[in-house]
Amino acid sequence: MPKRIAIIDGIRTPICRAAGIFENVYADDLGAFAVKELLARASLPAKHIDELIFGNVCQPVSAPNIARIIALKAGLPNSLPAYTVQRNCGSGAESITTAADKILAGKAEVIIAGGTESMSNIPLLFNKRMTKLVSNLATARTSVQKLKVLLSFRPRYLKPVVGLIEGLTDPITGLIMGKTAEILAREFRISRDEQDDFSIASHARAIRAMHAGVFEDEICPLPVPPDYHSVQHSDDGPRENEKLTKLRSLRPYFDRRNGTVTVGNSCSISDGAAAILVMTEEKARELGLKPLGFLVDYAYAGLEPERMGLGPVYATARLLKQTNLNFEHIKLIELNEAFAAQVLANLKAFASDGFAVKYLNLSKKVGDIDPDVMNVNGGAIALGHPVGMTGTRLVLTLLKELQRRQEQFGLATMCIGGGQGGALLLEIA
Repeated sequence: MPKRIAIIDGIRTPICRAAGIFENVYADDLGAFAVKELLARASLPAKHIDELIFGNVCQPVSAPNIARIIALKAGLPNSLPAYTVQRNCGSGAESITTAADKILAGKAEVIIAGGTESMSNIPLLFNKRMTKLVSNLATARTSVQKLKVLLSFRPRYLKPVVGLIEGLTDPITGLIMGKTAEILAREFRISRDEQDDFSIASHARAIRAMHAGVFEDEICPLPVPPDYHSVQHSDDGPRENEKLTKLRSLRPYFDRRNGTVTVGNSCSISDGAAAILVMTEEKARELGLKPLGFLVDYAYAGLEPERMGLGPVYATARLLKQTNLNFEHIKLIELNEAFAAQVLANLKAFASDGFAVKYLNLSKKVGDIDPDVMNVNGGAIALGHPVGMTGTRLVLTLLKELQRRQEQFGLATMCIGGGQGGALLLEIA
């Protein structure tokens, strides 16, 4: 990049399972809480912020342009503009890369970027028949007309459209995301046992990190409504005594007869928010702020929607070409765990000369990923995957761990529903 894009610091809420602890906390409130805490910890007056950009996938009807609602609820000035970005599971990353582009274009100097999601509050919807009936009832002018509409009602009209399922289903292929993971499991011959073993490891790493206090530096404890008598300090997804025998006993969820993907080797549906402070290196120096690290470059790539889980290898290949770096330069990796099958498929694709030649227009493989440097503190299978927030969390978690290990370069990458991948190259200060 022509200028060094500095990430000064970041913060996130705990990630909690949907329909649980945060079920009464809406996405805009999660985001506002993270933004307020970020500004407090950075000791930066709001007058220095030029804009706020937030990622969100399942945008609530009660908070249109949720970024603006977050900005106002966080106490930022009315004069400060804010807008929302949406790139499915990459929305939190999109907020960061959009902020970087805007800063490089000279349109802003200091931006708060982030992501938020309350999957607890994704609504049930009326189906088309019920919607039409309500519409006809509203436009009926006489009592007779209204009665006629009411008499046309049938009980099946009350069958809801589940917003969560609709949102996780690709409209082009008609496949829910779990079925795309089944496709990769078959293509790369990934067994059920391999997936369950990977999931156990994710929980073990997350629990180990929690016991070591690794996440305390990036999590802001959040008071829980409605009475606010309790405070949630940590993620509630990681399971202390996750048993392999229990995982093995779970039935396949997306393909009941022949599948291998279960709720145990998939990410959990979760709630959470994260925010980071972005500016140029020069501006950080001017404000007397020490960067946590830098965004070196980024790339997004497209592929077949039914193989969307392979997005990381497509995007990373493009990113490495842009930066002229070798895969060996990357010492730490956060690769989002949408499904164990999806992560394991990526590991095989990264390490395959044949895949690189056939799909990436490369002469040789992208590189071998050492499992010991990937998702070292657990991933979404343990921590959870609030879809609009995850991209921001990956960047924050990666930079914090790079600092702890004093390694220079790290990669944050994710698959993106609809057939895309995102990859961000980060460097510590």
